[in-house]
Amino acid sequence: MIAAVLAAFALLALALHLASAALTAWRYRRPTPRILPAPPPMVTLLRPVCGLDTHDAETLGSSFRLSYPRLEILFCAAHEDDPAVALLRRLIAANPGVNARVLVGEDRITANPKLNNLEKGWQAAKGDFVAMTDANLLLPPDYIEQLLAAFRPDTGLVTSPPIGVRGEGLAAALECAFLNGFQARWQLAADSLGLGFAQGKTLMWRREVLERAGGLVSLGRDLAEDVASTKRVRAQGLKVRLTRQAFTQPVGPRSLGAVWARQLRWARVRRDGFAGLFAAEILLGPFVPLVALVPACGWVTAPLALPFLGLWYGAELGLMRFAGWPAKREDIIAMVLRDLLLAPLWVQTWRARGFEWRGTAMAPGTAQEVKA
Repeated sequence: MIAAVLAAFALLALALHLASAALTAWRYRRPTPRILPAPPPMVTLLRPVCGLDTHDAETLGSSFRLSYPRLEILFCAAHEDDPAVALLRRLIAANPGVNARVLVGEDRITANPKLNNLEKGWQAAKGDFVAMTDANLLLPPDYIEQLLAAFRPDTGLVTSPPIGVRGEGLAAALECAFLNGFQARWQLAADSLGLGFAQGKTLMWRREVLERAGGLVSLGRDLAEDVASTKRVRAQGLKVRLTRQAFTQPVGPRSLGAVWARQLRWARVRRDGFAGLFAAEILLGPFVPLVALVPACGWVTAPLALPFLGLWYGAELGLMRFAGWPAKREDIIAMVLRDLLLAPLWVQTWRARGFEWRGTAMAPGTAQEVKA
């Protein structure tokens, strides 16, 4: 009986994996035309900056090539001497026809430095829709149009996970494997079933929805703003929706230590926000289901392993190639390495609840609003 249950679990895990790949790939079929409402609503794009990463000149520069007609762009920096500020002032001077400006200062509304940086932009924003977009995301010209196209009458927030591209080295490929074939695949597949979860890389709000929730300060009540955003939207009986396709993030070079630290931080965010869902994450790779086959199949498990893994990784590789995500030999190796790390990452996540982000200690109970 136990052997039959374990065999059923392994087959169910494989079926869910294949289904998630198929649901995500379906979103990358031929795009449908996007029709803007008439007249198009005013939109504010908020981009927080903090220092300069390898590709920030390119990603921040993509803000100035957006095609949306009624757009204001507000870049938010905590300090005037931030190196990103000088870059942004040069970009603004080189694009005088774009409605963009830099806002400098920090409002200590929460223990979350990103929200503190964004607060002045939120208060200055004129848009009925406000998109908060990280500095390292590369925006296509129709970025705003894609976000608006995902809104429905029951939508409070539109979001999108990042797709890692242009990684340099195995560690960077590992980061892309976590971002793409693991996180983005499951987020996009869940949204296809009506179960959207916010991702902090892109958050486009109906302004009145976040205002009803209490503004940006309300997003400081959880460990991360994406978890808080999901909860604030659902509390109003509304839905989080994802864009049909995800946007790209150039990754550049990475170290294994940095990748581990980042994935551990994100895992602790997921654990704190949705503990039940996170508890099941250890089952999402192929190796736990494969081990479960041993009591059911005995010595036959060994010859079954190769076709099982081939089908598992073949589905993910097919998705990546169909969607245009990185799919070189190094990326395939990184997929396997990622899944081998799922169990130790899961265990380490349960050992503590907080983390340090940009020099700020973040822990449940500390990411609270600090003024009314």
